[in-house]
Amino acid sequence: MTSAERELGGWFSVDAEIGCDVRPAALSDDLVSTIDYGAVAARIVEIGTGQRVNLLERLAGQVAEALLREYPCHEVRVRLRKLTPPMGGVPGIPGVEVRRRR
Repeated sequence: MTSAERELGGWFSVDAEIGCDVRPAALSDDLVSTIDYGAVAARIVEIGTGQRVNLLERLAGQVAEALLREYPCHEVRVRLRKLTPPMGGVPGIPGVEVRRRR
């Protein structure tokens, strides 16, 4: 992380896939039977705007571990991309993907 990034922050894109049994929700059509994806999104934002980290790998790992710990799932996959990287004019969007299982 550069000094400018530490001062200004950055923009990220996060994709989170949660592996869980959706049969109860499919049968009941009731939010109580599944994971509230709005709550998941809010939790990801909370983690991402909390304590600063230096590496994409660390932030993706923190998100994955929190989702596994806080929601009834057996697997998560988190893809995190830095949308505003200081790469000296080189085009591209760096990113990482982490998977965690119980």
